[in-house]
Formats: sequence, C-alpha cells, structure tokens
Amino acid sequence: MRVFVTGATGFIGSAVVRELLDAGHQVLGLSRSDGGAKSLSAAGAVVHRGSLEDLDSLHKGATASDAVIHLGFVRDFSKFQENCEIDKRAIETLGSVLAGSKRPLIVTSGTAGLATPGQVATEDNVIPPDFPFPRVSEQTALALAAEGINASVMRLPQVHNTIKQGLVTYLISVAREKGMSAYVGDGHNRWAAGHVLDVARLYRLALEKHEAGTKYHAVAEEGVALRDIADAIGNGLKVPVVSLSPEEAQAHFGFLSMFASHDLRASSAQTREKLGWNPTGPGLIADLVRMRYPEIATTVAS
Repeated sequence: MRVFVTGATGFIGSAVVRELLDAGHQVLGLSRSDGGAKSLSAAGAVVHRGSLEDLDSLHKGATASDAVIHLGFVRDFSKFQENCEIDKRAIETLGSVLAGSKRPLIVTSGTAGLATPGQVATEDNVIPPDFPFPRVSEQTALALAAEGINASVMRLPQVHNTIKQGLVTYLISVAREKGMSAYVGDGHNRWAAGHVLDVARLYRLALEKHEAGTKYHAVAEEGVALRDIADAIGNGLKVPVVSLSPEEAQAHFGFLSMFASHDLRASSAQTREKLGWNPTGPGLIADLVRMRYPEIATTVAS
C-alpha cells in the first residue's frame, strides 16, 4: 500500500515509517521543514510538503494514497486548545477524502483517563461526553466511522525507548530542574507503557488487518508503578527520590500534577488477540535504566 503518514518525522512517526517501509509498503510522509524532508528521503519515503494547518496539503496527500495514518499533532502547549481544533479539522479533512472508499484511516489517541479510578482501561471503554480533555481525536475518528468511513483509533500509553518516554520525559525534566525525583503519596499508581518499536509494528498490523470503528491499545505493560519510575529517574540523575502530598505535587509537577497521582493502567488483551500482536521490546524501567541522563535532560530542557 501507499500510506500517507502525518507526524512522519516525529518520535513515533519515524518508527512507523521505518516499519512500513521494511514491510514493503510505500510511504508518503508529511513534512513542514527541510530537515524533516531530508530525514524522510534518507529513510526511503516520499516527501509530501505541508502541515496540519494546511488542509489543502492534507487533502492532496490523502488523495494520492491507499491509506492514512494520522500521528501528527502541534505540540505547543501554550496554544493547546487551538492545536486541538487544528487536529480535529485535519482528521475531518482526511476522512472527507476517504469517504465512499474502503481506504483505511488510523487516528492516534490515548489510553489515559478512560477508566474509573482503580480499574484498567480496555478497548471497550468509551470516552464519556463530559470528558474534560480538549483533544477530540478519537471522538472525531469514531464519528467518521459511524458515517461509513473506514476509520479506527490507535490508543497510546507512555511510548518509550532510551531517548523519549511520553510523559515520563517531562518527569525527568522536572526532576533535573528541581533536584529531586518525586512521586505522590505511596507511588503505587501505575502508568501503562509500550516500546516504540512494538507500537510501530502494531500500527502496521492495524493497517493490514484494518477493521472500521475498532479501538486498538498499543500497551505492552499494563501498569508501571510511579514509585519505580521515580526510583529509576533518581538513580539516573543521582538525585533524591521523595514522596509528595497531593498539595505539594501541584507546585512541583505543574501541568503534570493532573497525571502524577492518577492510575493510568490499560490492557491490550483484545488488541493482541485480534491482530496477533506480541510485544517483545524492553520495558519502561529497563529503558530508563539504560538511558544517558545528562544528554537527555539537556535535550528536554532546550
């Protein structure tokens, strides 16, 4: 297949591009910069210049392809609400091109916040109407599926390797800045995780065995305790590991405080059975132990 990939030069997107190319697919990768275009060309992908804000470029990319994987998102948190609207319009534009065909569209979402406290999120969980998060990627994709468009959703946990680890990357940055690695209370709350190469393989499997309206969970580890994550970060940065009260956590973590004390566990049992997906990559703690902290911390802070 010829696959149009948004976010093709990003952390996960670049791994997905490599996975698709290695499996014999062609990739049309969206890039807004010369540097991104160069990296895509070097990987063997065809470059499609444009951006998520440029709906005409998205329309042309989807028109020229047999399938679309939407991984792109404008990561400027100072304009988060605006960027969520850009994301919604981008998904709707991609879907409009694929309407009336069987060409698949995979839209990226997340596992966080799907389950009630103390429960594990599964593929059966739905986002409630009063969900406070302004990013509506999943809701938009499933609305397209309800209209007959061949759309599905890939829900991501904390995706990691020894370079980046989702929200954990920001925990590392905070620990370096504050001189201590923290968790909230007893630190027994857990975050689901998946290695980036396992996640990339799942995107390919979901594309090749696509089923409209399906929600896939890219979860290799159902939940890694925040205390264990904090310990690994503390050991890596050689800073103290401390427990904070919920009140202290707000000042320490900033925007991360809304996640730091929450259980974000998720299962991928249905996804594994449906697609024959068997994660084999290192676990989150193993990657945190092996990473080079001074270099990573400098990169995150810049």
